[in-house]
Amino acid sequence: MATRVFVTGMGVVSPLAIGAEATWNSLIAGRSGADRITRFDPAGHRTTFACEVKGFAATDFMDRKDAKRMDLFAQLAMASTVEAIEQAGIDFDGVDPDRVGVVYGSGMGGMTIYEEQLRRMLNDGPGRVSPFFIPMLIGDIVPGHISMRWKLKGPNYGVQSACATSSHAIGLALMHLRAGDADVIVTGGSEAPMTPLGLAGFNSARAISTRNDDPQRASRPFDRDRDGFVMGEGAATFVLETEEHARARGATVFAELCGYGFSGDAYHLTAPAPEGEGAVHSMAAALRNAGVDGADVDYINAHGTSTELNDKNETTAIKRVFGGHAYKLAVSSTKSMIGHLLGAAGAVEMFASVMALREGTIPPTINYETPDPECDLDYTPNEARNQAINVAMSNTFGFGGHNASLVLRRTENSSGR
Repeated sequence: MATRVFVTGMGVVSPLAIGAEATWNSLIAGRSGADRITRFDPAGHRTTFACEVKGFAATDFMDRKDAKRMDLFAQLAMASTVEAIEQAGIDFDGVDPDRVGVVYGSGMGGMTIYEEQLRRMLNDGPGRVSPFFIPMLIGDIVPGHISMRWKLKGPNYGVQSACATSSHAIGLALMHLRAGDADVIVTGGSEAPMTPLGLAGFNSARAISTRNDDPQRASRPFDRDRDGFVMGEGAATFVLETEEHARARGATVFAELCGYGFSGDAYHLTAPAPEGEGAVHSMAAALRNAGVDGADVDYINAHGTSTELNDKNETTAIKRVFGGHAYKLAVSSTKSMIGHLLGAAGAVEMFASVMALREGTIPPTINYETPDPECDLDYTPNEARNQAINVAMSNTFGFGGHNASLVLRRTENSSGR
């Protein structure tokens, strides 16, 4: 029998709030984090809005010297990790450091420092580039920072697979714990892509919404009038523990992470495979890995990007995997509220899935106004719903054809309703 793995700590920094509880309260209230970009002047860009993290101060979570040596994506990751470890109530001084790992992801890494240092080199010459440029740029620096701050010496590496990044990181953490490589793993994902170049790149790819006159209604997954995703930023971190370790220290358990599935489309750089083929394989593999029958799944936190192809193909994939049960499932896309957090999407959406299990409340898909005949499932439109949930699935699918699905189960000391 596979080792059971529990979620014992969670931390979140999102476009809705700083902190897990405040983020959850905003999600179930159906609030949108979209607004005109403030970090730089977006004039001249086809899209002028995004879901930015607001009111964040890195020095609330680390000293000024450390903050100055981190790009924003790493600062967000560290902030969410501080919260997750505090919530887990784990004292790493009393744990074998060789048995605690860090597996963490970022799809794009240090976009802010990249643009800043490129401008410096072009304006002032190569000798003016910061010696901290490379360490601040690389996506795998976050697990390094986490391990150094808490002296964690177990498995330690970064993951990068576009929008599936943090789901892959979490799934790999599950695999390490089941394999006996560690007793505790800190895992999750972070992204801070809100730069002029990042915005221009996604605009040129025709991937993001241009609903500049009404940003808060722009992200509308599964709605007939969707016109692209809304860029977002943020981070989510989890403390995962084996059942034996969590029980031994009397940890509070938020949910069991019981399944992980992944696949590749081998089809196109940005478009999903026809009929959701890759997504089908990912979800089916996650169910097998969890030992869960499809009919036992109550809720799917969908990838639900608000793009024409993704929403249609994910709907098709869900129906192919779950058959008639697909129409009994509650499905929702929290991207309607927080936007697409790219490499951090899977982590923040797993947080929403854990809370849905724990609280017995399904967060809504907001801005759902005009049904699309090709998207005909129950997307929990516009308002949260109280409903007992025992098993949930979270999907993430990334550029390059990377697919990942996670399965979570409510545990005996998760409350529910």
